[in-house]
Amino acid sequence: QVQLVESGGGLVQTGDSLRLSCTASGRTFSNYAMGWFRQAPGKERECVAAISRSGVITYYADSVKGRFTISRDNAKNTVYLQMNSLKPEDTAVYYCAGGVRRFSGSMYYTGASYDYWGQGTQVTVSS
Repeated sequence: QVQLVESGGGLVQTGDSLRLSCTASGRTFSNYAMGWFRQAPGKERECVAAISRSGVITYYADSVKGRFTISRDNAKNTVYLQMNSLKPEDTAVYYCAGGVRRFSGSMYYTGASYDYWGQGTQVTVSS
């Protein structure tokens, strides 16, 4: 079993930055591909970024490319999401997720590929 705990959310203004963190406990963190998903009220959950076990492969949704950066520190069992130039449309609950399978291609941005989920952290961007 793996426990994922997100932190770093909050209320910011348009153009501000936030860094989300997700710390894992329970099993070898480096065995998991990690993703950040978000869900806004009335909308479907979407993957905004994902990263391979080693950190070599990353995926970004078109809506966040150039603004968000995903990274991981396997020594600290932590994955990060640096969010810059935030927009009101980035407002959502952000979840981190970990997947134990051998990921490839579309698996990175597909929620069903992931085995473990955090409880979520709210990000609100005011205009």
